[in-house]
Amino acid sequence: MQNNKQKLNDSNQNQGNRRIKFEKPKDFKGTMKKLAIYLKPYYFRIALSGILAIIAALLTVFAPYMLGLIITEITKLHDGRELTGIVLFKGFVLSLNKGFILLVVIYLTATLLNYLQGFLLIATTQNLTYQLRKDLAHKINHLPLAFFDKYQYGDILSRSTNDVETINSTLTQSISEIFRSITLVVSILVIMFVIQWQMAIIVTLGVIVSLVVASQFVRVSQKFFKRQAKSNGELSGHVEETYSGHTIVKLFNHQEQSKKTFDRVNDELFDSSWKSQFISGIMFPIQMFLGNLAYIGVVIFGAFLILNGSLEVGFMMTYIQYTRQVNQPIQQIGSTASVFQQIAAAAERVFLLLDAPSEPEETNKQTEIPQFKGNVEFKNVSFGYLENQEIIKGFNANIKAGQTVAIVGPTGAGKTTIVNLLMRFYEINKGEILIDGVNINKLKRETVRSLFGMVLQDTWLFEGTILENIKYGSIDKTQDEVIEASKAAQINHFIKSLPDSYHFVLNEDGTNISQGQRQLITIARAMLSNKPMLILDEATSSVDTRTEKLIQSAMDNLMKNRTSFVIAHRLSTIKNADLILVMKDGNIIELGTHQELLEKKGFYETLYNSQFENN
Repeated sequence: MQNNKQKLNDSNQNQGNRRIKFEKPKDFKGTMKKLAIYLKPYYFRIALSGILAIIAALLTVFAPYMLGLIITEITKLHDGRELTGIVLFKGFVLSLNKGFILLVVIYLTATLLNYLQGFLLIATTQNLTYQLRKDLAHKINHLPLAFFDKYQYGDILSRSTNDVETINSTLTQSISEIFRSITLVVSILVIMFVIQWQMAIIVTLGVIVSLVVASQFVRVSQKFFKRQAKSNGELSGHVEETYSGHTIVKLFNHQEQSKKTFDRVNDELFDSSWKSQFISGIMFPIQMFLGNLAYIGVVIFGAFLILNGSLEVGFMMTYIQYTRQVNQPIQQIGSTASVFQQIAAAAERVFLLLDAPSEPEETNKQTEIPQFKGNVEFKNVSFGYLENQEIIKGFNANIKAGQTVAIVGPTGAGKTTIVNLLMRFYEINKGEILIDGVNINKLKRETVRSLFGMVLQDTWLFEGTILENIKYGSIDKTQDEVIEASKAAQINHFIKSLPDSYHFVLNEDGTNISQGQRQLITIARAMLSNKPMLILDEATSSVDTRTEKLIQSAMDNLMKNRTSFVIAHRLSTIKNADLILVMKDGNIIELGTHQELLEKKGFYETLYNSQFENN
């Protein structure tokens, strides 16, 4: 992800056009199949938890039947009839005391089984989300830099955090409820038909109508859950961009426009959220209403059966309990269907990221350049960020080993783009880039990048000590070597003045030191890495003139016997370059030393003199 920070200065104007939003999730079945593949290692656990949930549900269903038998026996005492015991099954008779004990055991067993199946499912979903996060981290590190030009960072962050957490928090309950609810509905209806089939028909009709209504609500709410997930990602992207660049926002008085954008996306999120929740929420009262209608029908019809002597009072109580019980799993099935829509929307966003094309594997490519010297050649290189829109057009250059090459030109000329192509952050459309005669496409990316030390205009530091930041990428270096590099970068004295010296902890955004000091630390990092080639992209843009002169001396020593590429806007800093490439519109229009280019009285002279016009 560090590559994110190495954005092209001269391509920033294109990024706004290239950045797009993720599409709406569309493939519910395909997404759930992918999620099922992730769950494959845990099928046994899921099956076991399902069996436990089914057994617990059956015990829960059996308890009202048992209670009905107990009530029937108690009514015999009231009517003065002789007690025959509680008949459970044919030939199996219990006394009232034992019946009560058995009822308590049933409820305790069901509670224990529910706990065990819940524990198994929690372990399953935790492992699933752990693997998803692991795969996402791996995927992000293997995505091409062009991918991050297209998508908002906040949206990617939302997929890696919010959407994964949605899967984690909802999947456990959903799987459990599916097993439990289906078992409850089926077993309750079966027992009802065994006890009294006419009353069972009334309840069954209520169940069918309730399920049909629930399916219609789920179908309507699905699009709002999709819209909610999209808006949530867009809002995260906007907030991340606004707060990471809050200084620029305030500098340009863009707060009002930023707030308008936030309000627009927030309104969209609010609209989709309340609609999805409203539709899901209204489903339950309607299902409750339909269940109450069935309940009324059961009570009225059951009362006639009791009066006719066709039904015992105890079983009437059983039926009333079952009628109430069957509504709850029906509602849970409707709720779970809505939750699965949320899971599908979140999972589809995650899988879109996981399924994005990674950088091609390079297992068969070279890992080193035999007899490395440092010659670099560009042969007819063409490149464009967008199809049919080339920025670099037939670029040719031949740099000898050990030369310091300055690349200059107006904004958008393609200076940083050339360096990014050299580092293989992007792949060229046409032509070749050769290092010591070896096409860099035949080398592993890691091999190419290991040849370069880099200092960028946009400094990048992570939360940690100054020592850790300087040793980034050079963890094998000793502290003495770190101090030597810091001295050369003119930052050692400042570091020593800090409370914990090299163990001073930087903020996540590095705001507890100045921008210039941040840049000096990145220069020290490049010096410590001691790579055979260097890339300096406006490396001293944030330091004062006096410090720049001190650093320049150290960097001149660092660049000795190294092929170095210097991108500069302050042309006074590259007077001593062995070769200056003057770029315009993606190609070289002039080349030579500083003095030679001035004598030509061409574009470079105009560019150079324009920096001193005001003086």
